[in-house]
Amino acid sequence: MNRSEGVTIYVSNGGDDNGDGSERNPFAALARAQQAARLASAGGAAVNVRIQPGVYYLEEPLRFTAEDSGSAEAPVVYEAVHGGEVVLNGGIRLDLQWEAHEGSLRKARVPRGLPIDQLFVNGEKWDMARYPNANPDVRIFNGYAADCVSPERAGRWNDPGGGYLHVMHKHLWGDHHYRITGKDEQGSLLYEGGWQNNRQKGMHDKYRFVEHIFEELDAPREWYWNSKEGMLYVFPDEATDLAGAVIEAVRLPHLVELAGSRQEPVRHVELRGITFRHAARTFMDNREPLLRSDWTIYRGGAVTVQGSEDCAIADCRLEQLGGNAIFANGYNRRLTVQGCHLDQIGASGIAFVGRADAVRSPLFEYEERQSIGQLDMEPGPLSDDYPADCLVEDCLITRCGTVEKQSAPVQLSMAMDITVRHCSIYDAPRAGINISEGTWGGHLIEHCDIFDTVLETGDHGSFNSWGRDRYWGLTDVDLNDLNELNADAAEEERERERSSLPLLDAVKTTIIRNNRWRCDNGWDIDLDDGSSNYHIYNNLCLAGGIKLREGFYRICENNIMVNNSFHPHVWYKGSRDVFRHNIVFADYLPIRVPQPWGLECDGNFLHVPGLGCAQPASQLQQLSGRDEHSVRGDAGFIDPAAGDYRVAPDSAAMRTGFVNFDMDRFGVRKPELKAVARTPKLPSYAAPAASSGSGRDAKLVRWGKAMAKNIVGLGEVSAAGLPEESGVVMEAISWGSWQLEAGLQVGDVLWTINGRRIEHVDQMMELYEGITAGEAWKLTVYRGQREIELQWTKS
Repeated sequence: MNRSEGVTIYVSNGGDDNGDGSERNPFAALARAQQAARLASAGGAAVNVRIQPGVYYLEEPLRFTAEDSGSAEAPVVYEAVHGGEVVLNGGIRLDLQWEAHEGSLRKARVPRGLPIDQLFVNGEKWDMARYPNANPDVRIFNGYAADCVSPERAGRWNDPGGGYLHVMHKHLWGDHHYRITGKDEQGSLLYEGGWQNNRQKGMHDKYRFVEHIFEELDAPREWYWNSKEGMLYVFPDEATDLAGAVIEAVRLPHLVELAGSRQEPVRHVELRGITFRHAARTFMDNREPLLRSDWTIYRGGAVTVQGSEDCAIADCRLEQLGGNAIFANGYNRRLTVQGCHLDQIGASGIAFVGRADAVRSPLFEYEERQSIGQLDMEPGPLSDDYPADCLVEDCLITRCGTVEKQSAPVQLSMAMDITVRHCSIYDAPRAGINISEGTWGGHLIEHCDIFDTVLETGDHGSFNSWGRDRYWGLTDVDLNDLNELNADAAEEERERERSSLPLLDAVKTTIIRNNRWRCDNGWDIDLDDGSSNYHIYNNLCLAGGIKLREGFYRICENNIMVNNSFHPHVWYKGSRDVFRHNIVFADYLPIRVPQPWGLECDGNFLHVPGLGCAQPASQLQQLSGRDEHSVRGDAGFIDPAAGDYRVAPDSAAMRTGFVNFDMDRFGVRKPELKAVARTPKLPSYAAPAASSGSGRDAKLVRWGKAMAKNIVGLGEVSAAGLPEESGVVMEAISWGSWQLEAGLQVGDVLWTINGRRIEHVDQMMELYEGITAGEAWKLTVYRGQREIELQWTKS
């Protein structure tokens, strides 16, 4: 049976639920059309619910269960009728009688008990009364003030209960959110929350703001809702006539739910051509940790999909949403999101997140550790309660994370075989695509255009992953010893078993290919802690280069790193990593990587503009202990000013093994999306090659029997987990030195001496020399990305 032989049901705002659902007598409510669709699909008919243009305000989410299912031959389709916009709206239109309050303020009574999370006036979002006032030119939070929670500021507020405090993570690894509950007897604020980040380090001392405080209602296009009075207060701008304005208050966090289960899934339901608008913020409900990643999660979105098979969201627009846009929760198979435009999203755009009960030997916080004897040694998932074989294709995803900064336009966690293809992604506070851990790999990311990311946070990339899987951080296994060859047969057998540890969760290879990346505030591609089993090839990286932190079994080949280079960080000795046939624009930037690097590092090309004759890349050889066949010279790019970094047929880069790849297949292809999608700013050709990216002096000093140097550059900041570019790192500590006896280790970053900050080596020496013999003193260091305090008595 094809769709033309099925049943067509019509819905219109001007319809009648007592009608027959025909084009002449459409239903008025989507819920009524759903009843009719269930009857038709139960009889085996294909069902097409056609929604006439208009705004449909939802009093509760439209919920689909297994009863709503179709089949491959007879799907159930809810689609917009062409000729106008169909909007499913999670708000309510308010009919208000405005009156003057004080000065420029106006007020109107609203029904008591009506939750108002956001306010839209004539389709534009107005701000909750906040301090400091919003300024779109300020990158972080659109404005911040260190004193927003000071007793002096709070002293201006009569009753701040019901307000919110939004704060960046101390290290800029996302953010925290708090609900203000009142003030104590001393006038200090009381609040609850802060659970939205899985690596608690405390609040940032500068990047924070408060909102929904009545006394801060002092700027045009701000509002405040007094729930006790049932009164809405606004500060209108001069261009807005409140009497004739369309006022919409947002209340629902979910608009549509596909709510099935593994046993009774929702099958073959499609949503097409619909606009989903206005969903409530969910930042205070975001508190479930995602294994040992930096994330917590709220399991829901404007469109929430759980227990689905072969369902689709196509050609839809999702906009002005306070939380996640599309959330695939737990068991889902072959879910397709295609041709959609997501814009102005409070949290993540499209998230595929499995359940922790599908993970073997799970741990949930960065510091948690276990021994090899505690591991379930069976590879792969424990159950099938996770998304798999899903597709995101030809989608434009912009301005995500407007509320929650630890978010991503595309987020994958505890999932398998997710494909993200031909998407344009930009304007994000953190990564464009984030993979929270290695469970269970098999993802394919290709032909995407991802840029203008990491705009409000730090220590991240346009692509980011972690691999803090069950193998990572074992208490009784030195991961540096994995993959070492042994003469003893029994030991070799044990080693073969141990070498499979990184693949217990990352059972399938994740492929990143044929994409264009640009990150000006981090790395273009950032494989962080433990990320394993990746194949990265044919990527054009325009700014931040590629970083591989410790992990296993990564192949990175045939990529171009414009105006930057390769950043290997703190590798395991037996990583078995491969780095070959890449074009870099600067010397590698390693941080504590043992030589020789990985399994293979060779056939790479160092681009030196204007260098006519190719030469051995001796500096690369010295850095890696490999690169025997790598060369330096002018790559001979075809048209870099236009973004075409293919090389000419006679290029010396071709002789090292580099192979050209397409430069015109990045991003969305759908004509309507391509017409409005931005593309990244192209770098200036032959710009100076990147080094540390910092103006700090990498000064090295001898400190007794130890060596220390200034922290310089984003790479060293990230490797040490620092909040900023500052401090001094221990480069060498000799046997018998007092530093070794005091407990210092190579790689420790010296942060304070007796509470005074250490900015650079000269200041460190000055502070140390100011301590008298026999005096006890305290030293704070960063080790393993956390603060440790050491005490010692100067001899």
